[in-house]
Amino acid sequence: MEKVQQKENKMGTMPMTKLILTMSLPAIFSMTILAMYNVVDSIFVSKYDMDGFTAISLAYPLQLLLIAASVGTAVGVNSLVSRKLGEQNYEQANAAATHGLVLCLFTYAFFLLLGIFGVRPFMTAFSGGNERVVEAGVQYFTCVLCLSLFSIIQVMIEKTLQATGNMIYPMLFQLTGAVVNIIFDPLLIFGIWIFPEMGVLGAAVATVFGQFCGMVFAVIILFCKSHRIQIKLKGFRFNPITVKNIYAVGFPSIIMQSIGAIMMLGLNAIFQAYHSIVAVDVFGIYFKLQSFVFMPCFGLNQGLMPILGYNYGARNRARLYSALKRGVLIAGGIMLAGTILMWTIPDVLLSMFGDESSFTDVDPQTLLREGEHAFRIISLCFVPAAVGIVFTTLFQAVGKGFRSLLMSFFRQLLILLPTAFLLAMTAGVTNSWYAFPIAEAGALVIAILFFVNLVKSDFKKLH
Repeated sequence: MEKVQQKENKMGTMPMTKLILTMSLPAIFSMTILAMYNVVDSIFVSKYDMDGFTAISLAYPLQLLLIAASVGTAVGVNSLVSRKLGEQNYEQANAAATHGLVLCLFTYAFFLLLGIFGVRPFMTAFSGGNERVVEAGVQYFTCVLCLSLFSIIQVMIEKTLQATGNMIYPMLFQLTGAVVNIIFDPLLIFGIWIFPEMGVLGAAVATVFGQFCGMVFAVIILFCKSHRIQIKLKGFRFNPITVKNIYAVGFPSIIMQSIGAIMMLGLNAIFQAYHSIVAVDVFGIYFKLQSFVFMPCFGLNQGLMPILGYNYGARNRARLYSALKRGVLIAGGIMLAGTILMWTIPDVLLSMFGDESSFTDVDPQTLLREGEHAFRIISLCFVPAAVGIVFTTLFQAVGKGFRSLLMSFFRQLLILLPTAFLLAMTAGVTNSWYAFPIAEAGALVIAILFFVNLVKSDFKKLH
């Protein structure tokens, strides 16, 4: 194992464009698959019952909180492991990886309690008195949250292996879960072949079963294959300094992604206040479809983060800047493609959700018309968002996660929500979508200021 660890790391030597593509393409592919099965899940639910889709859209902030806690902690581990590998400090890299796996249990305990006690009050508060929506949301999210340990462990193992430069296995973990979910979704929702018709609950069961299969695969690979890090659970003791270093990056990441949940709650509250269930459904559909654009960009950043962290730890300024520049260009290209799709075929994208028999409280033609309008406006934020996302990854990779948190706070809480409220009040709900490009432009200005400060301070010490 010592020999494996001391071998020259490709993140410090491989030509940068080739390195980014080698590291990112598996993650881009796996994140695209992840986006596909999230969208497929929602499409099947909307075809079965549009009230079920509305429930999932309204309660999606609960799932965002789960993603925030699991991914945020794992990002902290990823950043610490990659930096320690760059410093050739393998003992601390191993300690960080082991702490990350143990911390999964604490994360799960919180969401188990939330699933048992928090889902029904949440749905009752945000459903507008629609009991069908309440019951659908309770069925789906009680199952997903109470059995969330599988996804939490899988995410941690993925991020830990990515920190070592291994992007293939994390891709396979996600692919396994996605394929299982896609296969079992229609079987359990509609009751096909020997399976019972479970509706919205069937979608939740398919999701959890896919996560279980992905986790089992990940655990087998982690403990049965050789890696640049070793998990040492025997005789494990918490090291406060290691935990502090993990959450120095991880906690801002958790808060940053939790802010997204608060933003969704705020927007849905605005839409409910103006009695626009159409806007709730349009926003729910958009949030699913935009993952086809944002998830590949996040996949790119999964490849970029260990590269940036490793070369920062190795004090190599030229390679750090090279990775940043190429990351911005690639992310911008991905987002530009998404913008073109949102402008040219919004009707095709919207028509995938629901059919005449599944609608009860919403007119399909109104949903289509309002959705096309919203998609074209919101997508104006995609390209500036690409730059902002890469800067966020840079700040996390070099241990400056608080700056990423501030960017997210300004974008989603201080700019987007107040702007959406003012636009809804003065120009109508249909124009509140302009808050998205306005907020993204403001966040980009903040990101550039933070980057300039880094260039003038920390990055001057690199060589």
